[in-house]
Amino acid sequence: MRGNHEGKDQLLLKINKLKKSKIKQSVDIRTSQFKRLGKSSNPDKIFSELSFCILTANYNAARTIRIQKEINKENGFSTMTKRQLAGRLMGLGYRFPNTRADYIINARRDLQKIMYSLKKLKGYELRDWLVKNVKGLGYKEACHFLRNIGYVDYAIIDFHIIDMLVKYGLIDRYNTITKKTYLEIENVLREIAIRTKLNLAELDLYLWYMETGKILK
Repeated sequence: MRGNHEGKDQLLLKINKLKKSKIKQSVDIRTSQFKRLGKSSNPDKIFSELSFCILTANYNAARTIRIQKEINKENGFSTMTKRQLAGRLMGLGYRFPNTRADYIINARRDLQKIMYSLKKLKGYELRDWLVKNVKGLGYKEACHFLRNIGYVDYAIIDFHIIDMLVKYGLIDRYNTITKKTYLEIENVLREIAIRTKLNLAELDLYLWYMETGKILK
């Protein structure tokens, strides 16, 4: 990991400037939505978000949001067979319909265990459990899921975030992201979060906006 103080100061300055702009309201609204979802007693809503995060791996987030909305109209993640779900994903133009439908159906079979783990496990133990036990979730996808249901202490490290940290000279470019590397980059982001008085969930939304011009999820 690099220690580019000038690049870090520039990034901190831009984030703090955004915190004083109208973007802050959008970030606050989105994080409030995440917290409300996490408090939901409806397992179908939690499972829909888990399915969304499985679908986002190596795929466009905005397109996945549209696909999730369409399938939610039929409560499809919770009710469709694997064949039906794969067909629906294919019809909606999704890139990996069969593989991801298989992952989602497998996760649905274990939904009770997943819900129990969300209640009982904390911190790295919870994230590691999800990565180990939910096929289709790597560290990024597990963090994405946890953030989207109200957890604030996990970093979503995708190519947008990596590109930004490389651009400001805070990390080196990696061909592959191992668990060790993921945790190292997460610590870089955690330091930035502390310096800007944000949690990692909020920081991700600001960085995503800086890189894409959008506040998604």
